[in-house]
Amino acid sequence: MAEQAGASPEDPCGKVDSAYSDSGLEPSFFVESTRKGSIVSRANSIGSTSASSVPNTDDEDSDYHQETYKESYKDRRRRAHTQAEQKRRDAIKKGYDDLQTIVPTCQQQDFSIGSQKLSKAIVLQKTIDYIQFLHKEKKKQEEEVSTLRKEVTALKIMKVNYEQIVKAHQDNPNEGKDQVSDQVKFNVFQGIMDSLFQSFNASISVTSFQELSACVFSWIEEHCKPQTLRDIVLGVLHQLKNQQY
Repeated sequence: MAEQAGASPEDPCGKVDSAYSDSGLEPSFFVESTRKGSIVSRANSIGSTSASSVPNTDDEDSDYHQETYKESYKDRRRRAHTQAEQKRRDAIKKGYDDLQTIVPTCQQQDFSIGSQKLSKAIVLQKTIDYIQFLHKEKKKQEEEVSTLRKEVTALKIMKVNYEQIVKAHQDNPNEGKDQVSDQVKFNVFQGIMDSLFQSFNASISVTSFQELSACVFSWIEEHCKPQTLRDIVLGVLHQLKNQQY
């Protein structure tokens, strides 16, 4: 009881010494073991903390390569786009240069702009004007060709007719001896006109000028048909032939 009273209630060492005195172990052995366990746990804690703080180099290398690949892909796309755009601009420039070389009006000096280089708008406008001029010239030439073809066709027909006349004269050289006089020619014309005047006089009314005009057109439509005129001419020729022979 005196020993228990001599130990302070707040002294842990006193409790430890009392507890291990009862179990037969030395108190110094227990204190040493406790210190070693504390040091080991602290070392493990520091090791785990250090291990967690060490960066993962494999993941960083992978992220770096992916980033590098992305950047290189973007660079390639940008470079390809730049090259395509430059190629397009070069093609457009070459096209305008060719137009200035081909179109004659682009080569003529325009005093309104002096010695300045022609703009693209002016080149296009001059090209349009020149194309329209060419279309007009083409149409004009086509009309001339059509007219010439008609003339050639007419000349071929005349050539064939003259060849037939020459051949007929060669086959019958005495045909010229039966040539009629100018009087006979006049009698043919007179006979045709007399026949027409008879029908004209019978069909035309002179009551008024308006009625006269209407009757004239009606007479032409009825009595001047090709078949009617042909019958009149045949009749006159037959009559003259009977008178001469």
